[in-house]
Amino acid sequence: MSHSSSKATTASKLPQNQAGNNKHSRLRNVAVDLGLIAAAAVLFSAAFPNPVNQHGFGFLGFIALLPLPLIVRRASWRVIAPYGFVYGFLTYSLFNYWLLNFHPLAIFIVPVIYAVYFTALFPALKLADRAFPRYGFLIQLCFWLAYEYLRTQFFLGYPYGILGYSQFMVSPLVRVSGLVGVWGVSALVVYPSLYLGRAFFSGLTQPHRRIAAMVRNQPLPALVYLGVLAAALLYGVVSTVDYSGVRHVRAALVQQNVDPWDGGLDAYRASLNASLRQSSAALAEDPEIEIVIWSETSFVPAIEYHTRYREHQESYELVRELVGFLRQQDVPFVLGNGDGRMVRNEQGELVREDYNAALVFDNGRFIDVYHKIHLVPFTEHFPYQDALPWMHRLLVENDTTFWQAGDEYTVFEAAGFSFSTPICFEDSFGYLSRNFVNAGAEVIVNLTNDSWAHSVPSAMQHMAMAVFRAGETRRSVVRGTNGGMTSVIDPNGEITALYPAFVEGYLIADVPVYTERDTLYLRIGDAVAVILTFVGFALLVLCGIRTALDKSRANH
Repeated sequence: MSHSSSKATTASKLPQNQAGNNKHSRLRNVAVDLGLIAAAAVLFSAAFPNPVNQHGFGFLGFIALLPLPLIVRRASWRVIAPYGFVYGFLTYSLFNYWLLNFHPLAIFIVPVIYAVYFTALFPALKLADRAFPRYGFLIQLCFWLAYEYLRTQFFLGYPYGILGYSQFMVSPLVRVSGLVGVWGVSALVVYPSLYLGRAFFSGLTQPHRRIAAMVRNQPLPALVYLGVLAAALLYGVVSTVDYSGVRHVRAALVQQNVDPWDGGLDAYRASLNASLRQSSAALAEDPEIEIVIWSETSFVPAIEYHTRYREHQESYELVRELVGFLRQQDVPFVLGNGDGRMVRNEQGELVREDYNAALVFDNGRFIDVYHKIHLVPFTEHFPYQDALPWMHRLLVENDTTFWQAGDEYTVFEAAGFSFSTPICFEDSFGYLSRNFVNAGAEVIVNLTNDSWAHSVPSAMQHMAMAVFRAGETRRSVVRGTNGGMTSVIDPNGEITALYPAFVEGYLIADVPVYTERDTLYLRIGDAVAVILTFVGFALLVLCGIRTALDKSRANH
């Protein structure tokens, strides 16, 4: 073979070798990106109550998003949206694994919804990084907080996973929510990830040195954050309220540990028997009890409906037994029940409407009723039957029970104090408890059914959000559940009494009726979150304009 032919052969192989190297490099980059996404999903899920630690590793909340700035910087525009989809789906599949027991469709629907959200959010985060390479993390923070607020709104509103909730065991931070809601705590938790994540733009090795170099390069954002965090913690400490001198109500919280979702008269009878048995035992043990609280749908047959119409004799017999028991008691009872009513529709026909309700029995009668206002999407209501008939049919075929939504912020008066009863999912929304307190409620009494999850982390994730309702309003929060977490949270956002999950029994506790201090949140609600959302949209437009101008200048 001649020398010239040898050179030609070598030259012909170079493009193939180069192509192979490029392909290998691309695959390696994708593998690194997916590894970062998986790490971010694990960090996020571990920050909240989880199977390894039922209280969660709250400190991980401050670095839960650490891989995201690097993913956003590394990824091309072509793959950034698919990466967002993968992150959203994986994160919520891990974090909300217990949805598998909630509804056959839930473990599919919720992760897909969040996959779609992050499909939009990841490109926005990249746009901020591209438009403002040095201080884009501040815009990313605004985008993240706007996302957290928006996803609690409208039909799909779902507050699980707001990063501020990971700090439910840090009571000074919980009390910071009395200023601007959980959103202020989320800002404190999210900021370090977005700021420090930039330290790894040039590599993943020697993280301590990279972070130190990052802080030296941009010290002001770090100093400002540390100052704000210190001020927030100081506020949380000095804003602690002293409720030792206020009236305390002696309450018995009954945990019947029977899931009414099992359905049928046998399950309804078992739930009633357990509730009567534990109530009687509590009252016998402590004659100082002033009020007894049951859980959501602790009694399933609609009391008023079956008393009025008596269509099903077996259900009416259960109603009559319950009412007979209640009339023998000297203290008021709070219980969850369905409230069925016959009304005329637009065609003038009598039809039955059902509400998820809370009732209070006192002085020989039911004194008032509260109808659940904020229903769970898909499993309690679905307003798109005409637009998506196949989805509605699928939900019905999977035993979904649809309720009517209430519209009144009911405040009950019993046992010498006033209280309101957000039902289950409702204690995860700050605006509801705020409206109840502003309507006159001195204590928030949440009635919950989380037994279907068969999961302590699920029940703990739910209670973690209720802790912030106490911090936001400086009112006591009482949780009556049928399986967990039955608890009392004081006006400082501290859990003062907690009953073991998934056992039958009762918890007797003194509940402070504290009303001596109102919070800024009670006055302004989620106004700061709303403002941040509008600012976020304005910044998104600004980032788009700046990126387009930079591209135009580069082309010329």
